[in-house]
Amino acid sequence: MFRSRVLTGLLAGALLTSLVACGGTGAASTTSDNSGKVVTVYSADGLADWYKTRFEAFTKQTGTKVQLVEAGSGEVVSRLQKEKSNPQADVVITLPPFIQKASADKLLQDYQVPGSDQVKGPKAADYVTVIDNYLSFIANPSKGALPRTFDELLDPRFKGKIQYSTPGQAGDGTAVLLLLQHLLGKQGALDYLKKLEANNVGPSASTGKLQPKVSKGEIYVANGDVQMNLTSIANDKSAFQVFFPATADGKRSTVALPYVMGLGAGAPNKDGGEKLMTYLLSPEAQQTVSGDAFGIPARSDVKPTDANYQLVLKATTGVEVWQPDWNAVLASLDADVADYNKAVQG
Repeated sequence: MFRSRVLTGLLAGALLTSLVACGGTGAASTTSDNSGKVVTVYSADGLADWYKTRFEAFTKQTGTKVQLVEAGSGEVVSRLQKEKSNPQADVVITLPPFIQKASADKLLQDYQVPGSDQVKGPKAADYVTVIDNYLSFIANPSKGALPRTFDELLDPRFKGKIQYSTPGQAGDGTAVLLLLQHLLGKQGALDYLKKLEANNVGPSASTGKLQPKVSKGEIYVANGDVQMNLTSIANDKSAFQVFFPATADGKRSTVALPYVMGLGAGAPNKDGGEKLMTYLLSPEAQQTVSGDAFGIPARSDVKPTDANYQLVLKATTGVEVWQPDWNAVLASLDADVADYNKAVQG
């Protein structure tokens, strides 16, 4: 499911596309329809459960069907770049800093979504947070005590049993690098990840594909995010637990990793795209975020009380949430990823 970070069967109007998991090569059969009766959404994978019910409701209200192309968070932007001379996407939903990359490359157009004033997450003239989420880690409890700290992940008992998704390709993997930079400094993060290579299985373009590997005990520890991991536990009965490793002082921290949406530049169905964005940020749709998908509403004036929301709050209690300056992150991302690759491959 989202959670497997691969496409699950979707959607309103039976307009379906196929995909690849986070950071992978997005492959989809998109059929352009300029009749105004189809809205095409390019999205980072992960929100299948929420999209299914929301897109059906939107179609019922408006008569407009929704066509979804799911791919990795970075691949979404790569696809937009490839199609710049012939845009296909009406709505774009991906993780930072990739949404900022799309903005910087003029792949989005301005649209002030009603309700944006209630959003505290990343937003600009051409994008706005739609669902809040956080970086997390998962471990198989049958393979020994859950590691409490980052230092414990360096223990030889984890040799060949840790894997994290690749920074620069996967949004969650990029967040791992950013969190370590925040906690240890840029050089400290590189030094740590170089040491971790002794236990690391190797690169993974997909965060979601790590979940079944941890659940089966093929690996013991992986990165993920709260929404994806809790959904996998609830819906797929995955045999892992969510945790947040601490630094030496015992402090547990995470990175805010929201889904952010924008209106595609040159959108074939601009009006339909605006209507869908308006609907997804409406109180009606926002109220369903946690119940359908273990997400956190982006709107501060929406206060869910469902059991899933309580589980998210419980999982993150006592964890300090860091909100990066995503434009600053984007400015140094290429250099940071190059330094990372040099450190772990050297």
